[in-house]
Amino acid sequence: MKLRPLGDRVIVKRIESETKTASGIVIPDNAAEKPDQGEVLAVGPGKKDDAGKLVAMSIKVGDRVLFGKYSGQTVKVDGDELLVMKEDDLFAVVETK
Repeated sequence: MKLRPLGDRVIVKRIESETKTASGIVIPDNAAEKPDQGEVLAVGPGKKDDAGKLVAMSIKVGDRVLFGKYSGQTVKVDGDELLVMKEDDLFAVVETK
């Protein structure tokens, strides 16, 4: 199944967090927090402004983004847990360069 987000929504897949600390301590699954980073899998066309003109999205597929711990709506697609959220719910794009 493929999802196509509407309006200014994005589909994000969480990036799994580290299970070991820098000092080598292993974090059990039940103590680990949900990651607040993810990869954008799909973006909607954007939203319309007050004049009815389409405002394009500022992020693109493949971007690594930061979001709030409880942001978005969780959906399961083909066994994967994905998040559907508005572009406004995203805090930043992680740039690796």
